[in-house]
Amino acid sequence: MAFDPFAQFRMTDHVALITGGAQNIGEAIALTFAGAGAKVMIADLNGEKAEATAKKIASETGQPVLGMKCDVTDDAQIKACVAKTVDAFGGLSTLVNNVGWGEVNPDPLAVTNEQMIASYKLNTLSALRMVEAAAPYLKNAKNPTITNSGSMVGLLPAFDFIAYSSAKAALNHLMTGLAHAFARQIRVNTVVIGTVITEGYASAGLDAKVQEALMNPNNLAGRSGTPQDVANAFLWLASPAGGWVSGQILQVSGGPKKVRLVPGAE
Repeated sequence: MAFDPFAQFRMTDHVALITGGAQNIGEAIALTFAGAGAKVMIADLNGEKAEATAKKIASETGQPVLGMKCDVTDDAQIKACVAKTVDAFGGLSTLVNNVGWGEVNPDPLAVTNEQMIASYKLNTLSALRMVEAAAPYLKNAKNPTITNSGSMVGLLPAFDFIAYSSAKAALNHLMTGLAHAFARQIRVNTVVIGTVITEGYASAGLDAKVQEALMNPNNLAGRSGTPQDVANAFLWLASPAGGWVSGQILQVSGGPKKVRLVPGAE
């Protein structure tokens, strides 16, 4: 039999639960996992959109894909989501904490306690509670993984996104700690995502002019990213192909900014 270099990227017999999976990066991850053979549950605050996206992906891939409403800041809904996934597919092997959102804070000192707490609940604490609900099932699975959507602003100073960037920085530390807590049981990694233009940028308060500038970033790849760029990294980390990778914060961002070593050289 000929060697198949893609065999370990397949997710046959895997069950994946993806939060924030109804659109954009989450949808691309769901499509990629299903295309690789996984059974997928899409959980999203917009339940109707989650169900519609699940139906579309199931049609495109021929895999069982379901969608449901889940507010990841509500512990009861988190538990119900995990339970429904296990009931529908017989287990859970792959958790993707993709939910995340933030808004522009022009004056970091004007950010209220309530805004900071809300950002932490959505971007950090929700992931911990999702792991808490999923861990008993993950520990019984083959190749169990937890992969999280991080952000470059969680690594680099972003004073105008102080609530969101602080929460995403906390997510990095939280998940690295959990990787150690789950050593030899569950692999835990975080993908730090660079600029991927979606409708979320407008809702976060970035106007069209700023978005246009972000489309041509000064990075090594020379472009902004696509949802598929990010989904490919998630597939590697969650599939058996990433079996020797845990406790890592992987940047998928087009590379750092260009540095001119010779004056005038591009």
